[in-house]
Amino acid sequence: MESEPDPNMPGPAAPESPESPASPASGEPPASGGSPDGAGVAAALAALTEQLRREHERAAHREKVIDRLHEENQRLRRDELQAALEPLRAALFRLHDQTRRAAGDWAAAPPDPVQAVRLLGALADDVADALARVGVERFTVEPGDPYDPARHRPAGVDPAPDPTSDDTVTAVLSDGFERDGRVVRKAAVRVARLPPDAGAPARPSRLRDGGRSETMNTR
Repeated sequence: MESEPDPNMPGPAAPESPESPASPASGEPPASGGSPDGAGVAAALAALTEQLRREHERAAHREKVIDRLHEENQRLRRDELQAALEPLRAALFRLHDQTRRAAGDWAAAPPDPVQAVRLLGALADDVADALARVGVERFTVEPGDPYDPARHRPAGVDPAPDPTSDDTVTAVLSDGFERDGRVVRKAAVRVARLPPDAGAPARPSRLRDGGRSETMNTR
């Protein structure tokens, strides 16, 4: 005999319904797990490669232009130098011919001293004229001129006959040359100096230029 259920006893529990997954919040896009845009990256790399190629071509063109200008400049400088040396070459050719001709004449017969002096003086003048054509001017010194350490090179010392002759030129051994007012070769001279026991008051000698003695050749 079946017993009746007790109304005071709780009934069987209802089965739990499965939980549904939480849905994303309203308005939020779903998370994306896609890869980067490969086509865009490839296009950017291609554009950069093309830009670098154009820059390389422009740089190569500039280098060619610079090389061509350098070659033209060097050629112009060589041409200018050769043009400037042309008068000097012509004078040297003439000097060569004159000396060869004089050597042949003197081998056949001893030269007249006066003629020899004139010939050698003319040769020196020809050389000075050739140097003048390239901008180098000759300057001369005369015995009795005051010694100038900026323009004269002392090649020897002679005793001065009196105090007024001290530090003056007694003999000229070679002319000097200058270019644009600047001495490029000093004239070689002998200079008069009073002996130490001459009785005249001692004074600084201009044979010392700026505290440095010039090289003296007393022979």
